[in-house]
Order: sequence, then structure tokens, then C-alpha cells
Amino acid sequence: MQHLAIDLGSRESQICIRNSDGDIVSERKLPTAKLSNFLARQPLSRVILETSAEAFLIADAAHEHGHQVRVVPATLVRTLGVGERRQKNDQRDARKLSEVSTRIDLPSVHVPSASSRERKALCNSRKNLIEARTKLVNFVRGQLRQRAIVIRGRARNTFPSIVRNLWVSECDGLPVHLDRVLQTIEGLNEQLDAMGQELLAVAKQDPVCQRLMTVPGVGPVIAIRFMAVVDQPERFHSAHHLMSYIGLTPGENSSSMRVQRTGITKAGASDLRSALIQGAWSMMRVQGSDPMVKWATALAQRRNRFVAVTALARKLVGVLWAIWIKGTTYQSTTRVASSADSEVDIM
Repeated sequence: MQHLAIDLGSRESQICIRNSDGDIVSERKLPTAKLSNFLARQPLSRVILETSAEAFLIADAAHEHGHQVRVVPATLVRTLGVGERRQKNDQRDARKLSEVSTRIDLPSVHVPSASSRERKALCNSRKNLIEARTKLVNFVRGQLRQRAIVIRGRARNTFPSIVRNLWVSECDGLPVHLDRVLQTIEGLNEQLDAMGQELLAVAKQDPVCQRLMTVPGVGPVIAIRFMAVVDQPERFHSAHHLMSYIGLTPGENSSSMRVQRTGITKAGASDLRSALIQGAWSMMRVQGSDPMVKWATALAQRRNRFVAVTALARKLVGVLWAIWIKGTTYQSTTRVASSADSEVDIM
């Protein structure tokens, strides 16, 4: 089997091919858009890629043509010798990846399915629209504070009309440049409403999403993000494995006789982790009779609410994973806490 390493670029990519003995048999540059056709003409190979924006597209093409694929994490390539001695260029990188592949079977990140990538892109579009709206709203609030005007509350949909009324009543008149900002906020509100309906439609069409949303505090955003990140639930051997993957398990900084537990690792999918934390806060506010919330409330009395909410988000991961694996729905009578869970140091 030959080892075909590709150093991907947005326009051109560097290729280095070695035989099973480790000898270079071919090196060349190709337009990235033509890599799929190139891979179709190659004999059975192990294709090595570094994680990048184009990596999963090329990985799909390599799989389609029967090749083995290894998408190496960007955090690992430096330990493999890429860029050593401050000598780094596309040719050296491709050579190093192909050379290491001839000696060891390189670890690969999970290559998500097309549906998983589509779900993630949909959620990320919504996230970026929200961030853009928040930035504009904060800018307008700052302009109002310069005139000693403060708007209470967070009514995003009515914010532009409130600002216009206040500016007219308190000031000489609304500046044109500020009106343009308010019009943009109104446009973003419309787009976010439409995107919310799109997310809901996607969730309603997916039976797994429907089952996940039977859990209190879990709506279309959390359900779709969870499915996008997990993709294949069977690749996690336990719920604790998935909790660690999302970064909701405690870290450790121990050495010799010193044993120190730290806060959660915050490794993995930060967007899903944030969404789960928000879902846990929602549960704590409005689902007081749920067994999971009762468990978290008792934990909050011993520790604090922030620890309890993080612990509840961690428990949500286990519940969602179990529902997906077993093909069931949420049953509030199910035992949700164990003595070991309640003593875990989660920060």
C-alpha cells in the first residue's frame, strides 16, 4: 500500500507519495479542486491529511474511491515533526506526514457525515447572526448611555422601535447612521425568526431529534447540535466517554504525592457545551419538579448554583446519549443520580 500525504491549501495542495518501503515515488502540486479526480486514478492508498477547512471534503472523496483515510489533528502534527527546527513549507510538511505514516498508523479524528456537517453549519449560521445582532445592540446601547439613557430588559425584537421612540422624545432626532444600524438589527431579527423555524422543521423531520426533545430544557438547537457533534453514538463506549469528549468532566493536575482536581476541561465542542449549560439553566428555572433538577438543587445547596448547573448539563449529556442509543424517550421517573455522581468535583 502506498502512503499519500496531502498538505491542503485553499487553492493548491502539495502531494507526497511513498511506497511501503518509505521511498518517495512522486511529489507534485495540484489545484485543491482537482484532488478528487487525482485520487480516483490512484491505486489503493492510505491518504493522510491535516485537519483544515477542506479536509473533510477531500476525506469524503478518498473514501468514495476506496482509500484509507487518516485526518490527523492539527495539535498532533507538530509532535510528529512537522515544522521542526523552524523549517516549514508545504513540501516538507507533506514529506513528513507521508514518512511518519510508513512507520505508524496515524490516529485520525472522526470524519463527520454529510448530514452532521449540514446540521453544524445551520447552527453556526444562527450563532453568527446572533453574535452580529448582539454586537450591534451593544453599540446602540453605548450610544444611548452617552446621553444618559438606559434601556432595561432584553427585548431584542422590540429594541429598534424602543430606541427610536426614546431618541425622538429625549434627543433632537435620530441620526441617519444610527437608523441604519437599527434597520440592520430589524433585518437580523427577521432572519433569526426564519432560521428558528428552519431549525424546528429540521428537528420535526428527524425521529431522533424528536426523542431528544422529550428531555426538559432540550429544544431544537440543543438536539440538532448534539446530533451534529455526536454523529454516531456507538463510537462512544459510555456516557462518561461522551461527557469527556464534550469537555464537561473535571480535569486533574496531579504529580507524585500531590493530587489536585481542577475545573471542567472545556475540551471539545464548545458550542454544544454552552448550549447544554443554557438548557440546564432553563431547567433549573422552570422544571423544579423534575428529578434531575431536584438532584441539582440539592447539589447547589451543598456547593453553589454554578457548580450545580454544570453538573446538570453533564448529566443531560448522559441522558441524551442513552435515549439515542436505546431508542427511547425521557422518563422523569428514571433514577438519574448516583452517590458517585453527586460527589464529582465539577466547576
